[in-house]
Amino acid sequence: MQVLQKEKRSHYLDTYPVAHLFSFDIEESIQVHEYDRGEWIIREGQPPDYLFYVIEGKAKIYITHQNGKVSLLNFINQADYIGEMELLHEAYYSKGIQTTTKTICFAIPFHNWRDKLLEDVKFLRHLSIQLSDKATLMAMKYSQSLAFPLENRLADFILQTADDDLYKEKHITVCDFLGVSYRHLLHVLAQFCDKGFLKKEGHAYRIINKSAIKALADMLRNG
Repeated sequence: MQVLQKEKRSHYLDTYPVAHLFSFDIEESIQVHEYDRGEWIIREGQPPDYLFYVIEGKAKIYITHQNGKVSLLNFINQADYIGEMELLHEAYYSKGIQTTTKTICFAIPFHNWRDKLLEDVKFLRHLSIQLSDKATLMAMKYSQSLAFPLENRLADFILQTADDDLYKEKHITVCDFLGVSYRHLLHVLAQFCDKGFLKKEGHAYRIINKSAIKALADMLRNG
């Protein structure tokens, strides 16, 4: 992780203005953090020191169960907060958040701004809308698992996790997240390759026909 300084910091603050999210001037205290693909923004069980706001990139949320199994819970995308639950509830158990692409975040230190943020009606209104949207998306994910075939759900998953059009998630993680068998997943991936949507490259898959993959995923998002 790098903390960007001077011109690079100013570039991101100018490109992604956030003053409208707050009732007070916080820009001077905002840090800009850059993460490479595969870096941890938050490690599970370790509360963050910052409230993050993602301006570029993508990440995944993981949790470890009591039996030791690790599950993918959800995705983080541009304009999402990270650490908002820890802001609202200091005893909240932090989930692991790992980047899937190069990711840039604004970072607001808790030790300076927690009380101010929790008193800011404008910020809290925006955060409430985000939390409501997240809850709605989680409910939609469950309903989609019953209403749509794997082809559509896998296409959406591939777009969510691919980095520079290269998809290389572990099959076991995908099976757990989508609730499908290993055999069924391999069958659909083979179909995508046969249709020219994907091309296998070692243990990964290159997206060849992105519009076709997106058309399948859009059926979920528009459904």
